[in-house]
Amino acid sequence: MKKFDIVSKEIKIGFICTGNSARSQIAEGYAKHFARFTNIKVEVFSAGSNPAGYVHPLAVKVMQEDFIDISKQWSKSLEDIPYNELDIVITLCGDAAESCPHVPSAYTEHWDIPDPAKISGSEDERIAFFRKVRDEIKKKVQELFASLSGS
Repeated sequence: MKKFDIVSKEIKIGFICTGNSARSQIAEGYAKHFARFTNIKVEVFSAGSNPAGYVHPLAVKVMQEDFIDISKQWSKSLEDIPYNELDIVITLCGDAAESCPHVPSAYTEHWDIPDPAKISGSEDERIAFFRKVRDEIKKKVQELFASLSGS
């Protein structure tokens, strides 16, 4: 990962996907959570190229299981965030049919994560898949913050 001047400036991180209802919302929640435990000045955003207009209830539920409340977050478009000012852009589009937008930034990384909102099945199967996606995103956000802090 690119080295950032984390002492003198705030780093703006954007998590971008298609609907901004699940993956990027989960990533935003974890990033805001982990930022509180670092000395890094971080501002965190999420947005979608085609916002769903809501945060998926199962995303809220699985994050509550990890004691993180994303119920007050909302589905946003790229125009709703300062995307031209982002230092780090993480795209989370997984399916080939999805199109992650190009966002100009100093550093871009792609996390190929399937969209749990598109999974069908029983309630138990759907929640299990949301948990799997949540855990994968949590690990990647932890790795991101570890790389930013140099640990």
